[in-house]
Amino acid sequence: MTILAMLPLLLFACFNSILYPRIPEMVRIAGSLFGIFLLFLATAVMVVVPITPFVFFAVTMTVIWFINSFSAILQGSLFGLIGQLPEKYSSLFMSGQGVAGIFASLASIFAKISDSDQESAALGYFITPCLVILMTLIFYFVLLHLEFAKYHFSKDHKHRNELECKSVLLSPTDEKNGEIGARKQAFVSVEGSSSSDDQPEKALGIIKVLAKIWKMAISVCLILMVTLTVFPAIAVDVNSHVVEGKWSEYFIYVCCFLLFNIMDCLGRSMTAYCMRPRKDNLLMPLILLRVVFIPLFMLCNVKDRKFLPVIFHHDCWFIAFIVALAFSNGYLATICMCYAPKRVSPKDAETAGAIMSFFFSLGLALGAGLSFLVRLMI
Repeated sequence: MTILAMLPLLLFACFNSILYPRIPEMVRIAGSLFGIFLLFLATAVMVVVPITPFVFFAVTMTVIWFINSFSAILQGSLFGLIGQLPEKYSSLFMSGQGVAGIFASLASIFAKISDSDQESAALGYFITPCLVILMTLIFYFVLLHLEFAKYHFSKDHKHRNELECKSVLLSPTDEKNGEIGARKQAFVSVEGSSSSDDQPEKALGIIKVLAKIWKMAISVCLILMVTLTVFPAIAVDVNSHVVEGKWSEYFIYVCCFLLFNIMDCLGRSMTAYCMRPRKDNLLMPLILLRVVFIPLFMLCNVKDRKFLPVIFHHDCWFIAFIVALAFSNGYLATICMCYAPKRVSPKDAETAGAIMSFFFSLGLALGAGLSFLVRLMI
């Protein structure tokens, strides 16, 4: 499941970052959403229709491949779209992903509390995303008709931004003197000029955009790689120091999945109020410091261990590590995703978003691959 999830996610994120200019945005976003909807609907049907184990396994593995393929295209397209909006909307978009994790964690807890039969629980799991995806499709088509979206997604808007900047620079007067007319005149002269300098510049190629945002791209890759190395592959196997009782039954549900998603969401949401540091030479050390989480989780009370001793036996250690891992993951990853599109001109923001989406997926894939090796070392 891990291989069939991460491999198409990486491959199609790469394809999307290269081929996105040739495929209309609506086709990529609406088409991916509709494809995911059909796959979840087919999975829901399999819950109630009798099917042999071999066919069920084959169909499930195929569905996993194609869902992640569509997800990669959808995620890359949305990152490109969000990159054209003001910085705070990237933060809100990333926060939405964190909310999704909380919703899934709560669903698993409620399913366990209710003691519902497997068929009812599975049906609920797959019908819910079908309804959510239909709502998302409706909201997407509504978005395209909003004046706000038309303004920011318009290529004329991007050109106009450049012209307005030029007009300010060319204006020889100061507003405090009340001479605004000269500035307006400068704007008109720039907009109406036939000089080649005043024409909208061509968008940069992928390599040139990557050269401007490579630090942010590598940063988000490292952040996700460290996180996926230990969560959930290692974290899910940590035992509570309380052997018996309800706490031991719900320990992983609450302290691993729910707590991680809550803190990850808080970290993402925090960027709407504070985005620090803004300098690469301060951001990178914080990201590299997160590598310490790998040995810390390896030394927790992980079951089925062969080589390493348990140093952090008490649950409080594990909870503290999960809180720090999740919050730093959400906060730092969101900062990188917000900064990158703003380091290029507006016409290249979509390209920057698509590139960042690829490195986002690359970090997930590398982390998932490393998790196998780290688990064997324990």
